[in-house]
Amino acid sequence: MALHFNRRQSLMALLASVALPATLYPAADAGARPAPSSPFRHGIASGDPDQHSVILWTRITTDRPIVPVRWEISLTPDFRTVTQKGSSIAHRDADHVVKILAAGLLPGRHYHYRFFALGQTSPIGRTLTLADGQLDRLGIALTSCSNWVFGHFNAYDAIARDPEIDFVLHTGDYIYEYGNDGWGADVIKKTGRPHEPAHEIVSLADYRLRHAQYKTDPGAQAMHATHPLIACWDDHESANNPWTGGAQNHQAATEGSWADRRAAAIRAYYEWMPVREPGMGHSRMEFWRSYSFGDLATLVTMETRHTGRGEQVDYLKYAAGIKTKADAESFDRDVIWDPTRTMISPAMETFLKDHLAASINNHQPWRLIGNAIPMARTLVPDVVALGLIPDPETKADATHAARELAWKGKWNLPFYTDTWDGYPAARERFYELAAATGAHDLLVLTGDSHSFWSNVLQDKSGAPVGIELGTAGITSPGDFVASGFDPTTAEKLDRAFEVHNPEIRWTDNFHQGYVRVALTRDAGRADFVAMSTILDRAYQPHVLRTYHFGRTDGHILYRD
Repeated sequence: MALHFNRRQSLMALLASVALPATLYPAADAGARPAPSSPFRHGIASGDPDQHSVILWTRITTDRPIVPVRWEISLTPDFRTVTQKGSSIAHRDADHVVKILAAGLLPGRHYHYRFFALGQTSPIGRTLTLADGQLDRLGIALTSCSNWVFGHFNAYDAIARDPEIDFVLHTGDYIYEYGNDGWGADVIKKTGRPHEPAHEIVSLADYRLRHAQYKTDPGAQAMHATHPLIACWDDHESANNPWTGGAQNHQAATEGSWADRRAAAIRAYYEWMPVREPGMGHSRMEFWRSYSFGDLATLVTMETRHTGRGEQVDYLKYAAGIKTKADAESFDRDVIWDPTRTMISPAMETFLKDHLAASINNHQPWRLIGNAIPMARTLVPDVVALGLIPDPETKADATHAARELAWKGKWNLPFYTDTWDGYPAARERFYELAAATGAHDLLVLTGDSHSFWSNVLQDKSGAPVGIELGTAGITSPGDFVASGFDPTTAEKLDRAFEVHNPEIRWTDNFHQGYVRVALTRDAGRADFVAMSTILDRAYQPHVLRTYHFGRTDGHILYRD
């Protein structure tokens, strides 16, 4: 249950209680960064591991149509004994990206890798295969929402330095599609980080250039060189709020076919990210995966944008018809809870059910879900009645954000209809699917919201489903901060959401950072790691809050 105001520390008191490092962290490790003249100026990366293989990635900066590339992998960083080696070609038609499936590896082992091209050697990367058999601990960095224009990717750099991290789970919005006149335009002068290209990205060339820019951030390069990436996408890898038939931020009249734009976005994503190509009979849009970490855990990542999602509910289409509580209840019942509006495809459901069942049958203690969008019920409290904001109807200068929040709160409606809250029937179907496998103990790892969350998940009847840990953005600001509410009001809104929503234990929209998830056989820990700044590359990470959890009688519960 959410705690009440008198049992909550204020934000300032909380920060005062956290011990910070004595010195600022400098820029990312020089050893992980290529020289400006290097053909490897976009760094190196690894990802999508299994027990015996992993994807190795780099990109060659060149004007040549093709460039021969060699690679090596070793169990030691000095490469005294090369375990494997091979060659490939960087083609212009693949944007000179090189992706290697390094196979025949030992399970649960760290490997070091490097590339050679145009007479130069890349930085050395380190990766890790999945364990097979007994595994006593697992450390995952949960990340999301890295928007270039808002600041430096310091959280990525902190992850590279974090000794507890084995794998990085990025739950989406790895890039953003906006132009320099879009979201974040007001901060570009402050951060000095305009987007490339300057316009909103639509074509294949546009998406490639945007990915290329993001891969030049020193923090990103350090993280990718240090830990393997497990990824799922959300919306901004293509356009804001897509569904199977379009997207909120796509205007066909001026931007052409949505299908063409989506295909360009997905092609660039597969080129520029260390992910495997789909198996036989599957399309690139079917971007879901399962990872088994020995006898300890299974992680299933979901695709919730392009293969099964129905169109989002647009409040503007219904607002004029909601004048009474009965109207709002009818809207919630008939529109929000419409059972025909789906979130994931039948194929995704089958995949999910199979792998959750396998985890149960193999007696693994943990079942993780890589989830792009918030899952817990997040209804808006009546912020005007609570005295948190003035009644916008009495203020001629009320902001759009204040008017929108007040209207949702008046009728107790979901904060956003693009999240699982906008698809509650689909969420119940997901819960029922998990329960049918015997999985009543999901650990859902979530991005998208730009805020930290510690949530308890329940189905419609109130039965426990699991817990949800949500991460703040790497750089993207929290909603209340981004909407222009002053810090005092923004903190009060966080606390009000906790009190109003039984599934929300704690939330914070003030910080950028990541969640460190540490699992052992009997217990789990979530550290919400915040960055002191993203406006400078010298920063201090600090643990904003820690939660412990464990399994009891087949359920996963918080222990503090």
